[in-house]
Amino acid sequence: MTGPTSAPSSSRVLICDDQELIRMGLRMVIDSQPDLTVVGEAADGDAAIVGVAALEPDLVLMDVRMPGLDGLAATEHLCAQSHGPCILVVTTFDLDEYAYAALRAGANGFLVKDAPAEEILVTVRAVLRGEVMVAPSLTRRLVERFVLQSPASAPVQRSRLAALTDRERDVLALVARGMANGEIADRLFVGETTVKTHLSRILTKLGLRDRIHAVIFAYESGLIRARD
Repeated sequence: MTGPTSAPSSSRVLICDDQELIRMGLRMVIDSQPDLTVVGEAADGDAAIVGVAALEPDLVLMDVRMPGLDGLAATEHLCAQSHGPCILVVTTFDLDEYAYAALRAGANGFLVKDAPAEEILVTVRAVLRGEVMVAPSLTRRLVERFVLQSPASAPVQRSRLAALTDRERDVLALVARGMANGEIADRLFVGETTVKTHLSRILTKLGLRDRIHAVIFAYESGLIRARD
């Protein structure tokens, strides 16, 4: 574990990856921002758990495949804690079973390592705000692999859309396109708090657990099509 002490106003980030070059690259992206500070690094899941206990980060960028304790097991361990950090899984394996395994383990988001720096920062900040995020670049492939293979539920899901207002449908559609709450607020010319309220109502009305399931529902119901 290495790293400086963050300023009080900065969100504290721990980077866990077994490749030093990857850790260096992520550190450069994170430390370039005044509101984010890398407080430590870890090369495997066991070191990440120790680092979280010692450094108390707000967010862990967690690799998946590592020697010893892998990222999925470490994520599950950390998410079982009552006051654990947010976990953003960052991996080279885009949209395979690891995405869903990480989310099932309790991760707050999933991002591939070759995502542009701007996309990484948008996702990091969204997760720190409490949003569950899958990077926009992954949304289409997620839907094509896991949603469009099971079209039988579409009529049932489509009927459930009637429970939403027009504005709630607009918000759901933008969520499904991978937009964060701030981006949705800018697009719809409303406050971010308003977007959060709409999203909370959408999840309640449709009986959905989180943002990820809202994205899946949007495609299953036909509100959004893969080619969109």
